[in-house]
Amino acid sequence: MEKPTYYITTPIYYPSSNLHIGHSYCTVAADVMARYKRLKGYDVMFLTGTDEHGQKIEEKAKEAGITPKEYVDKVVAGIQDLWKLMNISEHRFIRTTDDYHEESVKKIFKKLYDKGEIYKGTYKGKYCTPCESFWTETQLVDGKCPDCGREVIDAEEEAYFFRLSKYAERLLKLYEDDPGFLEPKSRVNEMVNNFIKPGLEDLCVSRTSFSWGVPVDFDPKHVVYVWVDALTNYITALGYGNEKYHDYEKYWPADVHFVGKEIVRFHSIIWPSILMALDLPLPKKIYGHGWLNFNGEKMSKSRGNVVDPAILCQRYSVDAVRYFLLREFPFGSDGNFTNELLIHLINTDLANDLGNLVSRTVTMALKYFDGKLPAEHVSDPMDDELITMANSLKEKVETQMEAFQFQNAIMETMKLVSRTNKYIDETAPWILCKDESKKGRLATVLYNMLESLRIASIFLTPVMPNACAEIQRQIGASAELCSWESSAAFGKLPADVQVIKGANLFPRINLEKELAELEGNSNTKETKPAPAPEKASKEKKEPVEGVASLIAIDDFAKVNLRVAEVLECVRVEKSDKLLKLQLDDGSGTPRQVVSGIAAWYKPEDLTGKKIIVVANLKPAKLRGELSQGMLLAADVGEAASVIFVNGDIPNGSKVR
Repeated sequence: MEKPTYYITTPIYYPSSNLHIGHSYCTVAADVMARYKRLKGYDVMFLTGTDEHGQKIEEKAKEAGITPKEYVDKVVAGIQDLWKLMNISEHRFIRTTDDYHEESVKKIFKKLYDKGEIYKGTYKGKYCTPCESFWTETQLVDGKCPDCGREVIDAEEEAYFFRLSKYAERLLKLYEDDPGFLEPKSRVNEMVNNFIKPGLEDLCVSRTSFSWGVPVDFDPKHVVYVWVDALTNYITALGYGNEKYHDYEKYWPADVHFVGKEIVRFHSIIWPSILMALDLPLPKKIYGHGWLNFNGEKMSKSRGNVVDPAILCQRYSVDAVRYFLLREFPFGSDGNFTNELLIHLINTDLANDLGNLVSRTVTMALKYFDGKLPAEHVSDPMDDELITMANSLKEKVETQMEAFQFQNAIMETMKLVSRTNKYIDETAPWILCKDESKKGRLATVLYNMLESLRIASIFLTPVMPNACAEIQRQIGASAELCSWESSAAFGKLPADVQVIKGANLFPRINLEKELAELEGNSNTKETKPAPAPEKASKEKKEPVEGVASLIAIDDFAKVNLRVAEVLECVRVEKSDKLLKLQLDDGSGTPRQVVSGIAAWYKPEDLTGKKIIVVANLKPAKLRGELSQGMLLAADVGEAASVIFVNGDIPNGSKVR
């Protein structure tokens, strides 16, 4: 039977020598989706590449004293090296300077012109050179580019225009008839209210003020507008308009274009309009993900706040960085990168939970059975909860993956890891091993631990392919036992499975020492905003009622607020004020928090409820009990009122 197809793309990136962790974010997400679909048996086409034409490339090459092609050739090689480092498994890498692509772009432009969709006129308006974007006066923000905040220039030149305005109603109908076409939903509101309803204007689609671009073959003094050139890569890379490839009929329309939110306008307004004009099918979905910010600001070279993914991968491993990118931030929302968050997540999820589980399981199997379990096993009802959780995991993970909720899919998997660690404590193999008559029971306990790891490793393989392959090697799980379908049933490993000792997958990191070392590295240093000018610092601030002092957004961004579920709550002995709570904060390891709210709440009032916890508060001891955070509560007179959250919000969700 022929495999179902799946076509996924990232944007083709501007060839910058300063690709940062934010660029990796989108590409890693696409790679994880592509790997997931392959595991499910799909014939996947995964496309990425580089967008190499335009005025800013021409200017940079001139500054460097080389040709534009020489400039992009050098930089693109670095981008391809980064994708290799990040273990990106793309099937095709397109460059807009590829001959076959340029051939297709010329044909597409001519076809649109012949159909009357493109006409000649004169462009007069605002242009942002860094973004290669045209803007109207009303679209500017404080007279500057609404995307990057830089100065725009006045532009006037002969140009060809695409009749974008004629597609406004069709676009509105598209969004209405196919609500899944553009996601998240907030992007639809933005496109409709900010661009379509105020009035779409025809789009300038050629330039004459520079020459680095695809020439309009019937009017050679014009070059094709870089965004028309770039957007059409999604079909030219499949062979549309050229003989290089012959995959258009097989893979088009694309299943999803992953794009950053700053270029949603081009992909959800201009791109579908061009396809409508060409009478071609539209992509099934545009997904506009958020930005990975740094200290509350979008990463950019000009701000001096870029984070080099190569350095992070060298220090912590590629898989750890990939895991962090998709575990820490919901894909559709903005996220705030800090070195402390990265190290904390590696320590909690990967070192303490997953890595420790692998190490404990393999070590015990080697210690108690010389690495090979006996075939005779003895089950117990206390195994049922773990097995039921493992058997139900596949459907939960698939639901989240199909919705591009990578964070939730990972969290569901890590719940199994956490439950397996708890299972070890419940069954106490170190006690069972002392009784020869309980060897069969001990074998079952270790087998269940190995099976849980097998299933968890399958679901984590798209995110951490290398680490999961090593987990499967150590626990004796062959490739045929680690297919996606095999994850649906507990008990696939042979009863007498053989384990192999391996290296520690994720060594624990000394947070303070590591942060100090990173502070000396300019590419990962958490820089502070430049101080305000002397004059501004002397300005008198108006007091705010009820606020002792004001803080900057950067200060607030340092506070890591998370949704957590109260798993257990008890009173602290010999204290009338303190309650001790065990929380599920989505990390996979229960977090203990001690809070002075016993005067207003009984333990049963809190158990099972969801609260907000400060997750990066320095640990402290209260009455001898370790407290790893603080829950949020409001002062109501003399009492404290705990702030509860909706039970549908996943544990570990970030509060902003």
